[in-house]
Amino acid sequence: MSIRTGAEYVRRLRETPREVWVKGRRVEDVTSYGAFHRPMRQIATWYDMQHDERFAATLTRPGAAGPVGITFVVPRSYEDLVARRRAYQAWAEATLGLMGRSPDFLNTTVMAFADSPEVFAQMGRRYAENVERYFEHVRDNDLFLTHALITPQTDRSRTASEQADPFLHMGVVRETADGLVVRGARMLATLAPIADEILIYSLPGLRAGDEKHAAAFAVPIDTPGLRLVCREPFDDGSSNPFDHPLSSHFEEADALVIFDDVLVPWDRVFLHGDVSLSNALYTATNVRQHTGHQTGVRGLTKLQFATGVAMRLAQAVKIDSFLHVQRQLGERLSLIEQARALVLAAELEHETGPGGSVRPRLEALQALRMLLSQEYPRVIEVLQTLGAGGLLMMPSAEDFASPIAPDIDKYYQGADGMPSEDRVRLYKLAWDLCGEAFGQRAVQYERYYAGDPIRLFATNYLTSDKTKCSELVDTALALSGDPPRSPDARTGGDTSRAESPR
Repeated sequence: MSIRTGAEYVRRLRETPREVWVKGRRVEDVTSYGAFHRPMRQIATWYDMQHDERFAATLTRPGAAGPVGITFVVPRSYEDLVARRRAYQAWAEATLGLMGRSPDFLNTTVMAFADSPEVFAQMGRRYAENVERYFEHVRDNDLFLTHALITPQTDRSRTASEQADPFLHMGVVRETADGLVVRGARMLATLAPIADEILIYSLPGLRAGDEKHAAAFAVPIDTPGLRLVCREPFDDGSSNPFDHPLSSHFEEADALVIFDDVLVPWDRVFLHGDVSLSNALYTATNVRQHTGHQTGVRGLTKLQFATGVAMRLAQAVKIDSFLHVQRQLGERLSLIEQARALVLAAELEHETGPGGSVRPRLEALQALRMLLSQEYPRVIEVLQTLGAGGLLMMPSAEDFASPIAPDIDKYYQGADGMPSEDRVRLYKLAWDLCGEAFGQRAVQYERYYAGDPIRLFATNYLTSDKTKCSELVDTALALSGDPPRSPDARTGGDTSRAESPR
């Protein structure tokens, strides 16, 4: 098997029951459950795009057994990075950049892991072989993965090993002949209810004593003992797309993942018990560059979309003729160019690894990540400001077929004879993006995508190469030379210390 169709993706979900809980009830069939059905259809569309002649050349490459997704292919040149960007862009534009966990994200992750077997080999050669086999398994079956990297927000002043319950945060209970037994919880598994498998590893930050919490592995979502507890859905499947055009299509379920003494077979274990190696994994495998490339392109698309909505809203009632509105929109457009330039710079100034694979330049991607964490919330604020009270006053889809339809047509029209239906549709789109819970999750997602924004900027200051900045300051200081000093000044003005004449 190589690239899947959407129907094959859905069929696999239907054939693999999993334990999923929403609003206190267990979901028996995720493929028919209202809150999951529309996002599932969107993911199916992604898989179908690989077979569409309009996208196949962009999204796939020849493989030994047939076409494979391009995001599984290790890039070995600048041209490969450009090709990956075009694939990321095609998938991002299909969802307006609003679904952050499209399959290409974790395809890229397992590709980066498999391209760095020497990192996992520090645990023993079999762990490197496990990673390589798992990558081939995901690639050849075109699986859709989710992941959970974060511990539950319980007592953040304590490490994982210092919690009141030693397995409140997911950890290894024991080793057996068959594999590791893990217990506890992880978050934030986006789209986990409709994923095929879950990949577990840790971001840097484990400390001495956290050895049982240092584990990297992958298991199918239907593994016995694995339980998903989802947040309340923003759309239960009944929302009218006219009133909720975004949340009715692009809702991403987020889940707490509970491991109730789950057995992880040894061939699915990539690392365990080594805090130092676990902390180094994120940087040593260069996964952050590869995933940063994908999320940078997706974030750029999302920024473009939100800016486009803001511009269209301003044009609908002709406030774009006001100078202060033009300034706000002009700033948004300049930021889009900054984001685009950072993506291109990361590709052009790529790094080449010892094995010949290439990866985008980290510093440019980090700058883009910081830009998005600040500027996506800002464009949403601009959208709220431009829409003002009009965002709160839109009628419902049903009003257009009611006795008050003539009133709707009269009082909700836009400038230059814009029909009421078009203006209401536009404002509903804007409100879904900037006012509804769906839109606010999208803001929170970008703001904290890479962690605490303050810490992100601080880390950038501490770790960046500041050599050139310092050299330029030294050059400027040298221009001033030494100030003239009198003989008395050399002794600090204290003439009593001067040598007496004879």
